[in-house]
Amino acid sequence: MNTIAIAPETVSPCQACGACCSYSSNWPRFTTEDEAELDLIPEKFVNDRLSGMRCEGDRCSALTGTVGDHTACGIYAIRPEVCRTCLPGDPECAMARRRHGLPVLEITEES
Repeated sequence: MNTIAIAPETVSPCQACGACCSYSSNWPRFTTEDEAELDLIPEKFVNDRLSGMRCEGDRCSALTGTVGDHTACGIYAIRPEVCRTCLPGDPECAMARRRHGLPVLEITEES
């Protein structure tokens, strides 16, 4: 398996990735957010069923940039819980990175 080791204090590799935001149109769905939190997300980023983020294919419409190169979330400060829980190197991250042909991240601990 192709992996990249990153130390915990390293700047987040997410801005050079975006794979989790381009994994599945079913994945960025709302779960634990209350109405007040959801009301903060601009309507243009919410799907027609009001159940999650609007996607263009498998890519979240709030994602800007090129997956695997440089990306950013257009609503980072108000992103849904599902987006907050995906962390660099976790199983969801690894699955999304593999799908895009990117090496899996391995979080290393300093001794």
